[in-house]
Amino acid sequence: MTVHVIEALGDQRWADLLKRHPRASVFHTEGWLKALQQTYGLKPLVLTASSGNEPLNDGLIFCEVKSWITGQRLVSLPFSDHCDVLTHSASGACELLQQLEGRLGSSNRYAEIRPVNDELQPPPSWNRVERLCIHTLPLVLPLEELFQNLHRNCIQRKIRRAERERLEYTSGRSKRLITQFYKLLLRTRIRHRLPPQPLKWFSNLVACMGENLTIRVAAKGGVPVAALLTLSHRETTTYKYGCSDERFNSLGGMPYLLWKTIEEAKEQGMAQLDLGRSDLSNIGLVTFKDRLGAERKSLTYWQSGQIETGRLCSASLTNIAHRYIPRLPSAAVSLPASLFSAVGSLVYRHMD
Repeated sequence: MTVHVIEALGDQRWADLLKRHPRASVFHTEGWLKALQQTYGLKPLVLTASSGNEPLNDGLIFCEVKSWITGQRLVSLPFSDHCDVLTHSASGACELLQQLEGRLGSSNRYAEIRPVNDELQPPPSWNRVERLCIHTLPLVLPLEELFQNLHRNCIQRKIRRAERERLEYTSGRSKRLITQFYKLLLRTRIRHRLPPQPLKWFSNLVACMGENLTIRVAAKGGVPVAALLTLSHRETTTYKYGCSDERFNSLGGMPYLLWKTIEEAKEQGMAQLDLGRSDLSNIGLVTFKDRLGAERKSLTYWQSGQIETGRLCSASLTNIAHRYIPRLPSAAVSLPASLFSAVGSLVYRHMD
């Protein structure tokens, strides 16, 4: 099999393939890829069996991640919950994966893929390294039925509480909303002892994704209490980031914002809400998504190459944090938000 390597951001054929292929997601799109490149210097490349003078019929997108801490690796795709190999046959996918393996050597220690397609069976040389789950909520039912499918006590009741409290709702992409979102994100990450991604990442996402990105904020008396960020591609809205001020959790800000997301996705004719990946050990998050009436299925990440147990890198940010954050003094949770943000800016380019 002869393969070619093209630059995803420099070849219109990649964008054309995304319009045709049923498994293309927001994580394959130009906006997401541009934000990766502008924030972390990652160059998205595509392996394809299509020659340079014909439309793309397939493609495996990846980035070469270079880090003096975690080593060099090929990832499809960094910071993305999932990223399918875009082919029309299982054999075609396996051939592209073999070609990706062929790019491993003394510099790149391993390759990683994150397919949401559970029918994909990589070659025997690939190993399961991460078992997660993903939730999706079909939006074909009438809005009233979608509401009735929400957990009565844990979700419906909190949405009604938010409405009684007259939470102020704002959505868009303004600098003010970015600032409100990021302050809540910092608070949430400090609470969970996780480094936040840099503000530059979110600013670049807003600039690169344009109308395909929405920030939603709920406030009480002018004080933001919860926020989330969603992405859209074709008929799917993807919930990517959520955060809150824990002092106001009783007001139901997050359930309220997710319900507003569902309402607006229905109005826009979206077919499903992708609620993203969850670590199976995060029982609280998995249960919360279950209670939204979403469908849960397994999500497996695969690696090939020099896989090392206990290495300082993992597809899961949670696993990385468990290795790094406990080494900080317990006083770290009270560090200024600006310092925690600086830590995130330093370490994130070595993660995921």
